[in-house]
Amino acid sequence: MLVRNIMSSLAILALGCSAWAADKVDTSLKGEVKLDGSSTVFPIAEATAEEFQKLYPNVRVTVGLSGTGGGMKKFGAGEIDIANASRKMKPEEAKKAQEGKIEYTELPLAYDGISVVVNPANKWAKQLTMAQLKAIWQPGSTVKTWKDIDPSWPNEPIKLYGPGADSGTFDFFTEQVMGTARLSRKDYVASEDDNVLVTGVAKDKNAMAYFGYAYYLENQNTLKVVALAKDKDAVVPGDKTIEDGSYPLSRPLVIYASNNAAKRPEVKAFLTFLLKNAGKLSKEVGYIPLKDAAYTDALKKLDTAFSAAAK
Repeated sequence: MLVRNIMSSLAILALGCSAWAADKVDTSLKGEVKLDGSSTVFPIAEATAEEFQKLYPNVRVTVGLSGTGGGMKKFGAGEIDIANASRKMKPEEAKKAQEGKIEYTELPLAYDGISVVVNPANKWAKQLTMAQLKAIWQPGSTVKTWKDIDPSWPNEPIKLYGPGADSGTFDFFTEQVMGTARLSRKDYVASEDDNVLVTGVAKDKNAMAYFGYAYYLENQNTLKVVALAKDKDAVVPGDKTIEDGSYPLSRPLVIYASNNAAKRPEVKAFLTFLLKNAGKLSKEVGYIPLKDAAYTDALKKLDTAFSAAAK
């Protein structure tokens, strides 16, 4: 079975053969850059860290995996330089950052489509309506078997897998499906590590899970994606449907960078490298790049933050 670490390594090997967009490289640059947060953003951050450290061998880049909520807690406490996020920062998180006197800049990375997946041996659940998805995942759900969703489906128990409560994917999914963030049944296997969810579904023909599109792409030989219908026809996640928003669970991926940390040259160099290569990186690890103009605008936004932080 393919999992994230193996596939990231393969992607990075492929990337190593390509030219990287970077400022004039100062190989004597030293220091540390700390990132933490979303498991969905993790593949992009991890690939960036590995390529960046090849150019800047004396800079140590650490990438944590505590979920968007966990990353935001560390960011608000001033423990990390960059928070990886699969959702927008919440008002209470912004307040914590303000209380900690942490000014920050939100920067876009890529598009993602939360993918609902089942085991390939599941021959019946080819598509679901958003109403059916809500019936499955809502608090107090009475859906216990596949037959409870559709009378023509097997009378077999559903085994559910999904992100933990610190995950931005959990927040986004529940908000889009339930109409209110964080509303969800609790009797499912929860993990901030998407590889745990992938493994669970791949081993059980009656399992279902949801997670970022890149994890589905990497494991599509052992998983089957379910088409989702919101208003009209059911749509599967793909480059076009995620980018144009026709897939119901499309979303942006972002990072939050500390303006104060940007005073450190190693952080500035890392963020600049990330944005200059985010399109290539996101595509290589399985997400959908933004338009070139969006990255250009993000770099200008970053330069403004650098200038303000340096005063």
